[in-house]
Amino acid sequence: MNARIYRPAKTAMSSGLGKSQDWVLEFAPETAREVDPLMGWTSSSDTQAQVRLTFDTRDAAEAYARDKGLDYVVIDPKPRKPVIRAGGYGENFATNRRGAWTH
Repeated sequence: MNARIYRPAKTAMSSGLGKSQDWVLEFAPETAREVDPLMGWTSSSDTQAQVRLTFDTRDAAEAYARDKGLDYVVIDPKPRKPVIRAGGYGENFATNRRGAWTH
């Protein structure tokens, strides 16, 4: 059974990093999804595709996979470039602005 271990990226709908600090172990799907001809729903008989385990550290996720005898692949996260402005958010409302107020 194949699994992948990764740290999820932050969601596009939020500027925060919530739920992106934990490591996730997911199993690779063994069978393809099928479309139900009557209703059009997609389904699968593979129940392992629904399992998603979270761990505090990468080492804990790897140790779990080794203990259970799973073949796993670790996907390292890409480093995020910090966005730091000199004045921060308060710069938007500064009274000593050099340029014209545009909004």
